Amino acid sequence: MPHVLVTGASSGIGRALALALASPESTIHLVGRDAGRLQEVAGEVEKQGARPQLHTVDLVDDDALRHMAARPELSTLDVLVHAAGTVSLGPVATLPVAALDAQYQLNTRAPYLLTQLLIPALRQARGQVVMINSGAGLNARATWASYAMTKFALRALADALREELKPDGIRVISVYPGRTATPMQAEVHRQEGRAYDPARFIRPEDVALMVAQAVSLPRTSNVHEINIRHPE
Repeated sequence: MPHVLVTGASSGIGRALALALASPESTIHLVGRDAGRLQEVAGEVEKQGARPQLHTVDLVDDDALRHMAARPELSTLDVLVHAAGTVSLGPVATLPVAALDAQYQLNTRAPYLLTQLLIPALRQARGQVVMINSGAGLNARATWASYAMTKFALRALADALREELKPDGIRVISVYPGRTATPMQAEVHRQEGRAYDPARFIRPEDVALMVAQAVSLPRTSNVHEINIRHPE
């Protein structure tokens, strides 16, 4: 029975991934700060025959992460998905460094620490790590410097981790979606001062489908990166 942990599981790509990876008799660990929204996702997971486990955790709280990772039900882990994230836009000349710090804490440092804590569980299962990165992790543009910095760093984490954990049979996948129809994208448009039309962007379900296919591949092949864009 596979065990899957998804951060940022209450909405967006995280929610879509939790549902895409919920197979009958699997355990889906749903991690987020909003208990109410996690409970809604848990109900959908149960409809697919999977068993949800809710973890209402602030990912930038080190003690909370350590407490969660030490729970007996996480002694083995087949798939670890890092989907939580935050974004603040603005030019380097004026965006406060505190905005960079906040993004780094959630987008880069939290995945680093949580992966570190769960490596023994991943080794137990010869598991897989999925880093939901961004197109900004490949190409930085004006006003995106601080966010892109955290995503370039996340790419480095994944690349190094892939080599380090290869002897343990652990696969590491980086996913680089273009703009996706999520609450974060709505927030990006608010910060950009533009109207938001979700029909113009990738569906989170499409990203989740690609990831689900990658992690289900037999061990005769590995997927290192997924780069997905809207057709327009």
